[in-house]
Amino acid sequence: MASVITATTTSGLTQSADNSGVLQLASGTGNLVTVPSVTGTAMVSGNMPAFSAYASGSTNIATSTWVKMPCNTEEFDTNNNYDSTTNYRFTPTIAGYYQINGYVELNSGSGNGFIAIYKNGSAFRYGVHAGINASNGLGMTVSTIMYFNGSTDYIELYATQNSGGTIATGSGAASVYFGGAMVRSA
Repeated sequence: MASVITATTTSGLTQSADNSGVLQLASGTGNLVTVPSVTGTAMVSGNMPAFSAYASGSTNIATSTWVKMPCNTEEFDTNNNYDSTTNYRFTPTIAGYYQINGYVELNSGSGNGFIAIYKNGSAFRYGVHAGINASNGLGMTVSTIMYFNGSTDYIELYATQNSGGTIATGSGAASVYFGGAMVRSA
């Protein structure tokens, strides 16, 4: 036996029995949360921060210089944790584990390019060459699952190259992007 707990505007909380084997929390006529009959953490998707942003313009990267990628155009930011105006950083306010991804395309294929996720101001994860793109540039990608404390931890996307000169990045949603989403709480 299990229970359905419903919040209504006329009766407050009501409980009814069913034979589903799970606990259901409902609001009016629609189920909000179903808690399965297994152990673990139940997450409500509405409280899981996620963001996606890209650079609207290109950025020049001098050889052997790490440069923060100014992903200044937000596609979405579900919990207002991404700063797209000055710091270009993600600072989630909910502690937990997050999937983070970044991509930077250089407009030249000469030399090597490198990409990194910086956590709290220091390199945390390095990425790899994703290969030569259609315009003979170099694509670099980085992806990781990482922990955030929910208060002070933040990340930024950086890139560098070693061509011996200055190379510009691409621009737009397909050329320089940064994003992430919470995958589970702490």
